[in-house]
Amino acid sequence: MSSSTPQVITCKGAVAYGAGEALVMEEVQVSPPQPMEIRIKVVSTSLCRSDLVAWETHAIFPRIFGHEASGIVESVGLGVTEFKEGDHVITVFIGECMECRLCTSGKTNICEVLGLERKGLMHSDQKTRFSVKGKPVYHYCAVSSFSEYTVVHSGCAVKVDPHVPLEKICLLSCGVAAGLGAAWNVADVSKGSTVVIFGLGTVGLSVAQGAKLRGASRIIGVDNNPQKFDNAKAFGITEVVDPNSYKEPIAQVIKRITDGGADFSFECAGDTDMITTALQSCCDGWGLTVTLGVPKVKPAMSAHYALLLMGRTLKGSLFGGWKPKTDLPSLVDKYVKKEIDIDDYITHNLPFDNINKAFNLMKEGKCLRCVIHMPRQ
Repeated sequence: MSSSTPQVITCKGAVAYGAGEALVMEEVQVSPPQPMEIRIKVVSTSLCRSDLVAWETHAIFPRIFGHEASGIVESVGLGVTEFKEGDHVITVFIGECMECRLCTSGKTNICEVLGLERKGLMHSDQKTRFSVKGKPVYHYCAVSSFSEYTVVHSGCAVKVDPHVPLEKICLLSCGVAAGLGAAWNVADVSKGSTVVIFGLGTVGLSVAQGAKLRGASRIIGVDNNPQKFDNAKAFGITEVVDPNSYKEPIAQVIKRITDGGADFSFECAGDTDMITTALQSCCDGWGLTVTLGVPKVKPAMSAHYALLLMGRTLKGSLFGGWKPKTDLPSLVDKYVKKEIDIDDYITHNLPFDNINKAFNLMKEGKCLRCVIHMPRQ
């Protein structure tokens, strides 16, 4: 830690002022890190569909979105011993305090202290570290990486080897890690099993990669955008189903082509009606459905009780069950050893000034991940 006291930094930030409105590049003031916080110079950040959904529907504005990111620690607050200036890190939207009842349970990756932040404020003091012309700007998921500098709680960052490419591993902050973990940690996909995945975006295709690496014999991808199909097979999808090509309910199609239903189904589309469809697509007795999409509308779901009575299980998955500080280093190591793929999910690389293009590409379904590169200084 430097002996000098960190000061306010003025930098570029992409500020959202209203639902669905183009982000505005502003001169943003970023406060120094408070106790147990670190300030990060963002190097690379990728656009996740969760950012898009919140931008289109969320009521908290003005706001700086972005939560899949990597960068370099610029300064640290009082009490921080895990990080120092110059450390390379990736951010995480749920933290790990390692001390609360949930963190020490060994049963979950949810943290009572640093859980999913929904108010647009810092965990520690319920205040914001951003302002524009003296007016506060809210955070998103306790990260807000669409800014050249950001402040996060030290429990919401993971140190990585400085030789690992930051422009690649930012995808492990959310999407790719979430999909792999859903297949490995939450569902525990078994060799020779049949898997069906609803939604073939980055998360769904990461589930496919995880299922493939576990030795699943059939990995069926369901999506209403046929343009995704050729690319999907490169990630492990063995066959594809377009719901628009069938007159019968898609759950019946899946049950028919799998002789009774899949062993595992994953809802990755952010559609609560699709959760019910995924549950119906599982087999009786042991069928397991995992939901990990973020719904844009209609957060409540419904399903006939008999689906569960017949032995099916429905599970939720947040960040693929990974405990960020404990588990993410092993995922980074797998990437370095070429045991998992990250690079092929990156379909576009854009400079920070073109961040609105990234939003448009995702809205139009023309990208998996756009990596946004901050200016080099």
